[in-house]
Amino acid sequence: MTESVKEKPIVWTISGSDCSGGAGIAADIKTGHALGVEVCHLITANTVQNANRLISINPVACETLQQQAKVLIDDKPPSVIKIGLIANLEQVTWLTELLAGFKANYPKISVVFDPVGQASVGGSFSTLEREDLTLLFHYVDVITPNLMEAQQLSNLLTLDPVELAIKISELGVASVIVKGGHSAVLDNDGLQISDDYCLHHVEQSSISYQLSSPRINTSYSHGGGCSFASAVTAFLAHGYLLRDAFTLTKAFINQGLAKSVTASIKKPDYYGAFQQTHWPNNADFFPRISSNLVKKYQALPPFPSLALSDTKLGLYPVVDSLYWLKRLLPLGLNIIQLRLKNKTDIELEALIIAAIAISQPYKTRLFINDYWQLAIKHRAYGVHIGQEDLQNANLTRIQQSGLHLGISTHGCYEFLLAQQLQPSYLAIGAIFPTKTKNMSGQIQGVENLQQLLKLASNIPVVAIGGINLQRAERVWQTGVDSIAVVTAITESENAEIAVKQFQHIMQ
Repeated sequence: MTESVKEKPIVWTISGSDCSGGAGIAADIKTGHALGVEVCHLITANTVQNANRLISINPVACETLQQQAKVLIDDKPPSVIKIGLIANLEQVTWLTELLAGFKANYPKISVVFDPVGQASVGGSFSTLEREDLTLLFHYVDVITPNLMEAQQLSNLLTLDPVELAIKISELGVASVIVKGGHSAVLDNDGLQISDDYCLHHVEQSSISYQLSSPRINTSYSHGGGCSFASAVTAFLAHGYLLRDAFTLTKAFINQGLAKSVTASIKKPDYYGAFQQTHWPNNADFFPRISSNLVKKYQALPPFPSLALSDTKLGLYPVVDSLYWLKRLLPLGLNIIQLRLKNKTDIELEALIIAAIAISQPYKTRLFINDYWQLAIKHRAYGVHIGQEDLQNANLTRIQQSGLHLGISTHGCYEFLLAQQLQPSYLAIGAIFPTKTKNMSGQIQGVENLQQLLKLASNIPVVAIGGINLQRAERVWQTGVDSIAVVTAITESENAEIAVKQFQHIMQ
């Protein structure tokens, strides 16, 4: 039997060739292959360098680059383009015109720019000034400077990545990631940490993401910056949102640096090549989220556990009425959620009071969706809060009231953030497209669910979104603790039979 081959996303890398194989195109190709994308490359310059020094830069003619781009766009159009070394002003002009045409004809193509200026071994890759890149910036979706490059682009001397990112974003770039690998700060315990900062512009607003990891000291980091930008490129090509591509990239870099620690001890003065390993799947290498929300509640104790012992949560129906609570509570469920929408304040309170009363005779854990103040007031078992509502919720009051807390997450960034808040359970979704919410760009799929479960601590994990009886077995086999369903029960021909069928799968 012939196995079907999954088609890989295609990315282009437009950068210089490092004859020593550490940085540039070589790093891009190794990173792309490690992360499951097909890499087409256009070489802007052949460099003469090794682990000790940069000797010369030999630019490739724009005519050659244009011919390569022309034949590739017909055969292997990219979903993402990564730009590295730009050797001269002629290449800037060519590249700007190329991207302008691509953006007009292929608006979904994303562009990641790693503004390579200085070689880590010393010497300059380019004589270009910031002003030479002004027009190019308008076609760049993500720029990934290190601290030194960020200072040059911003004309600021500060080491504050927030200030640097804000200033660079004024150049017209949609999103800025300032890599912190060339610096280290001390945390509260005196340990060296490496911070990376991302400023992401979405429509008329901006969102920031900051990631922190213990610094990994190794001299084998040649090409690490190129690999960082290439990893962002690869994850974007796989369809990840920028916040998740950023988080996965940080883990990929940590993983590669850790792989080289032993070699670095043996040859401490040798500037060896960064090691591109594999898809990041070890929780130890994933960063901590340094958001304002996490900092606000970092001293908060864990929320109460669900006291499951050796059993799993199993089936988790999400319903919108007392009718469905009355119908499903007698069916031996461990957990159920009441999600009320489009009700007046008076109606909400009356329904929540009634729901809590109805659930009292049963051992089923009743979670109220969103309305944490009413859940506290009327002593519900728990409250479920969506990621978008976390900012406005008072987690201290919720924790002090004794309420159990469930939090929705969509992707690894939100999963790690929510996990640091130590809730009673975490929900991952949407696993599949769903009738109840528009989850465009946030469909996780079973494969990504499996990856996220590798990052889980001892907090129970619930899978939710578009899961029906036909899909439930596959989802349950991932090892998830619970499957939440909505229409698979409420729109079934016989809800009681549907519940039994789900419960049978989750035995």
